[in-house]
Amino acid sequence: MGSQLQQSILINPTTQTTTNTHNNQPSTTKTPKTLSIVQPHSLLPKPTPPGNNNNNNYYKENISTSNGKNDVVSSTFGKFKFLQQRSNELTSAISRGIISSLKHSIDANEHKNKNDSSFNNNDITEFNLSGLKVVVMLKNDANGKVRISFFSRSNCRDCSAVRRFFREKGLRFVEINVDVYNEREKELLERTGSSTVPKIFFNERLIGGLVELNAMRKKGECGLEKVLMEMAVVSEKCCGGDAPAAPVYGFDEAAEEEEEEEEMVRVVKVMRQRLPIADRWIKMKIVRNCFAGSELVEFLVHHFLCSRVKAVEIGKQLCKKHFIHHVSGMNDFEEGNHFYRFLEHGPFISKCFNFRGATNDSEPKTATAVCDRLTKIMSAILESYASDDRRHVDYAAISKSEEFRRYVNMTRDLQRVNLLELSENEKLAFFLNLYNAMVIHAVIRLWYKEGVINKRSFSDFQYLIGGHPYSLSTIKNGILRCNRRSPYSLVKPFSTGDRRLELALVKMNPLIHFGLCNGAKSSPIMRFFSPHRVSDELRCAAREFFANDGIQVDLEKRTVHLTPIFKWYTMDFGQEREILKWIINYLDANKAGLLTHVLGDGGYVNISYNNFDCEYDTGTDLSDYDNETEISKLKI
Repeated sequence: MGSQLQQSILINPTTQTTTNTHNNQPSTTKTPKTLSIVQPHSLLPKPTPPGNNNNNNYYKENISTSNGKNDVVSSTFGKFKFLQQRSNELTSAISRGIISSLKHSIDANEHKNKNDSSFNNNDITEFNLSGLKVVVMLKNDANGKVRISFFSRSNCRDCSAVRRFFREKGLRFVEINVDVYNEREKELLERTGSSTVPKIFFNERLIGGLVELNAMRKKGECGLEKVLMEMAVVSEKCCGGDAPAAPVYGFDEAAEEEEEEEEMVRVVKVMRQRLPIADRWIKMKIVRNCFAGSELVEFLVHHFLCSRVKAVEIGKQLCKKHFIHHVSGMNDFEEGNHFYRFLEHGPFISKCFNFRGATNDSEPKTATAVCDRLTKIMSAILESYASDDRRHVDYAAISKSEEFRRYVNMTRDLQRVNLLELSENEKLAFFLNLYNAMVIHAVIRLWYKEGVINKRSFSDFQYLIGGHPYSLSTIKNGILRCNRRSPYSLVKPFSTGDRRLELALVKMNPLIHFGLCNGAKSSPIMRFFSPHRVSDELRCAAREFFANDGIQVDLEKRTVHLTPIFKWYTMDFGQEREILKWIINYLDANKAGLLTHVLGDGGYVNISYNNFDCEYDTGTDLSDYDNETEISKLKI
């Protein structure tokens, strides 16, 4: 064994030449040179020799069967296997030493914790080896055994404080927003005896609201973690539990009984099957899928056995509720040679992203109820999937959420809603919120589904609202800007006879530009407004915009740096010097003082417009997507 081992580590023998004195012939003597093995550090565990006989036999076979040139190959291979085995054994010895030391340290720590009433799961165990320092942090898994859930509502400050606290502590939680999941409000009342929020649960145990959570916070980490540990022990002993369930797939008002089918809906269903719907040649052009007003009257008279006056009245009701509409946009129904078609046969329907093959034939909800529902759902989405400052929105998470699915379902209620019943402030809040909600939908639909966004497809993203198509561009320029031309355009959004012109705001409020978010990084942050506080909330939005990077004043160069929004919409804000005077009303004391000083001496003032960052923040790492995917810049 020893000779074999020595043979396996001989390397580079040296040759020495000497002269024989008897025959004067040179003789050659080979002096072997052996490899010196460095001894391991004295503090490391002693390695054990190879104990596997199979490996020894393997080395014997290699040595005994090698001759000539093969001796070099087998000897080198044997040296490599020997050194590799020694390395593996050394690593194994070190690992056994670490495990032994770790076990000893943890056992000592557990013994200490049994005698220590103030147990803390965040203790750190340290132990040292020669040249190696290992730090072990004991993981607190109490939150994994305890389900933290709380009931909330949209735009609730206390609910936001609870949500922020759990996020800062890194605790997993389930939020049940009763404004989104209406069917869970009954459960909230049964569990707590009240409909006030927030209400926090650890498993099935009611902890309370924000006051009780603050009481735990004042006790430090021990207060919260003590409750979590107690609940974790209980959950181990008691399988199951009656903790509030996480929100799941469902529909709004699922608990309500199905309403009796409206008489008008029954009439429409029969009309779709029996009316002679065909393509007609009208005024030198083909109009598809239409019928004459006289044909509808004849059908109603014969099928429902009513008078012609009653049939005309039914036709007017069908137009008013947006089941049918005139092919040229006229809304009133008249008997005679006038042509109409069903809403789903309109040429713009295929481009509307809230239309799924058929119109919503149920009784239209009031515009106020639709506006309130839209605001609550989208506010809940922002609170859950956006940063606290609203500057980063996680569109990928929104696209997979149940809240967003319910929002998309809710948009079907917009198809036949009557917006003329809204007041001026209600219309302002409704279209501001609808625009921002459509931007979120557009980013998800056009980017995450199709992989590309360009200016045209984004601006033309539209919904079917009240029987008419509304794109992002028409909402902003046609409704909110009182039918004014968009930048670099020569045509107004609505022509003189357009029925949508009735919804345009009477007075243009320039603050709308700070309430609209088009998804770009330089645009104002995403937010939603309430009808009764929309004016105050717009002023607050303007102050926040200027407080960030909306304006910079260079006193030395007498230059004011502004967002290019003021340049694009000069018609809304006025001339440059008037703009500066108007901005002072929305600046903090420092910036207002600087701008007042620049304007007060009557000297010249330079206005410079910053570059507008048109790229939008997806809230996710774009490197996860294919590098060859086209990322177009966005600007509306």
